[in-house]
Amino acid sequence: MHSLFYVLFHPLNTLNLWLEDDPNASIVDVLYLFTTFSAFGIWLVFDRYQKAVNSAVPFRHPAPEAADPNWHSRVIPNANLRSHLQVPDLLPLQFGGGGRDYITCFDPANSLHLTSALADDARSIEAKIKRAKNAQIKWCETSFGERRRVMRSLLKWLVENQELCARVACRDSGKTMVDAALGEILTTCSKLEWLINHGERALQTETRYSNLMMSYKKSQIIYEPKGVVSAIVSWNYPLHNAWSPIIASIFAGNAIVLKASEHVIWSTEWFVGAIHKCLEVLGYDADIVQTVCCWPDQAEALTKSPLIKHITFIGSEEVGRKVAMAATEHLTPVTLELGGKDPAIILPDTDLQKWVSIWMRGIFQNSGQNCIGIERLIVHSEQYDELYDILTDRVAKLRFGSVLAPTREGYINTVDCGSMISNDRFNVLEELVFQAQEDGARVDIGGKELLHTSCEGRSYFQATVVGDARPNSRIAQVELFAPIALLIRYDDIDEAITIANGTRYGLGASVFGPHQDLCIEVAKELHCGMVSVNDFGVFYVNLPFGGTKSSGYGRFGGPEGLRALTNPKAIVTDRWPSFVQTSIPKVLDYPIRSLVRSWDFVHGLTMLLYADGYRARFNGLLQLTKASRR
Repeated sequence: MHSLFYVLFHPLNTLNLWLEDDPNASIVDVLYLFTTFSAFGIWLVFDRYQKAVNSAVPFRHPAPEAADPNWHSRVIPNANLRSHLQVPDLLPLQFGGGGRDYITCFDPANSLHLTSALADDARSIEAKIKRAKNAQIKWCETSFGERRRVMRSLLKWLVENQELCARVACRDSGKTMVDAALGEILTTCSKLEWLINHGERALQTETRYSNLMMSYKKSQIIYEPKGVVSAIVSWNYPLHNAWSPIIASIFAGNAIVLKASEHVIWSTEWFVGAIHKCLEVLGYDADIVQTVCCWPDQAEALTKSPLIKHITFIGSEEVGRKVAMAATEHLTPVTLELGGKDPAIILPDTDLQKWVSIWMRGIFQNSGQNCIGIERLIVHSEQYDELYDILTDRVAKLRFGSVLAPTREGYINTVDCGSMISNDRFNVLEELVFQAQEDGARVDIGGKELLHTSCEGRSYFQATVVGDARPNSRIAQVELFAPIALLIRYDDIDEAITIANGTRYGLGASVFGPHQDLCIEVAKELHCGMVSVNDFGVFYVNLPFGGTKSSGYGRFGGPEGLRALTNPKAIVTDRWPSFVQTSIPKVLDYPIRSLVRSWDFVHGLTMLLYADGYRARFNGLLQLTKASRR
């Protein structure tokens, strides 16, 4: 012990490097100092090497002019994706699409024209798929360390440019800056961090357990890239919905063709452009990431392509079914996330004031346009009136508008909710609310289109509270995807579970209550893919995301989602090839000499390995030995 302390805490100022005039001087003094500084030097060189090879690389990606809050453009009357057909001036000056169509991009909160994008046709989609395929051949040879560096560089850029990214998302989708920060920036940063820290572990070669018969073999699973995969994503979070499938796909060694929603082509092109720039700066072929901008009638060029080896679809059930059917042409595997009707069960004696802020966020985040948003609040009858009053009071104070509409105080307006992506569904929403009232529901606030007094956009819908909704009413059965709070009463917990499970959807759910053990019991009874206890939506980050029933199948996110983008290949080798390898016993070798002997041999082997009890196994050994000696 004394020697250990001497080595660790030897005072350098007492060293006698020349071993003079000191009877206690030792060569150890010199070696100690030499070893210490040598070790430090080696560590310093190694640390610098690791930073040079693995650290994030900065890059620049020019900001779009429209992200500036003081930017202004032409206001499109009754703006929609085909406004260029009614207003030809919206088309580019050098119009010449070769017969191809365009898509009008606009700010839904202010109806400002962003651009008119040239829509891809079947030929251009096929060309992009081929470019991705050619680029993937080299990309799949990169190491996990090289892929991690790409992720680190993207994470560094996103953190440093988060305000700009939020403004771009707000401009194209009408959301607020806070909604963009929570739903776009934080979630994407979290997924990048997970890939950096845990992605390789999810895809590294696994050794699997075997049994006695195969004990001399070594069984391994390797996860190989599929090749070119595709993601068809929704519009509600343009940054996250684009980056999430891209970073997972390229980390797994694939190339990807991203089909973005027509509603957010402008922002998606810019967000994907940042990934292209990152790849180019790091010396990789940016063609491993392709973006498709097309109308739905051209999408089969993607979904039916024999070069696409996996499809991730996020969107409506109607379109998801079409994608799944198209994918059967080449038996392409598909992951479907088709939305839901997520319930939040509020158990008896829950502190309503404690959790109401989470319920407000779960319902009205992104103006209700969340696939895992709270669509139904299932509350006990004794607390129903109190919750209804709390919600109507808070909802009445919500302010709608655009955070990018210039004001005297600056561009950030004090608004709680932005616009919806369009007003295409407003008639349906108003009809659902009206039918609910006809069926006895209570609607004291909202339920109609909001005609904003200062914003030009026509995509605002009033924050709405629908009380006493019947569990089997249409408004309680279909996905609303809107800023509508729906309250349903229950009298006992079994009824609450029945109501929660009473739709065709099964994506996510929440359970709130004062006793966590009871919440967990209820959560286990729910027919869905994910449940949060005393929280909302926290299962989204870095866990397998997906649902059951009409909410789709398959998972993205987490190890399960990452592995879904690979081809798991089983490889079995000899554990001790110099000593033990498989050989065919003579009694089983072709041509078989005796059917009786061969049967006795296999029967005895089965008894020896799997019979119940040692006596039966011993009899199996005797039979096996006897058959092999005949």
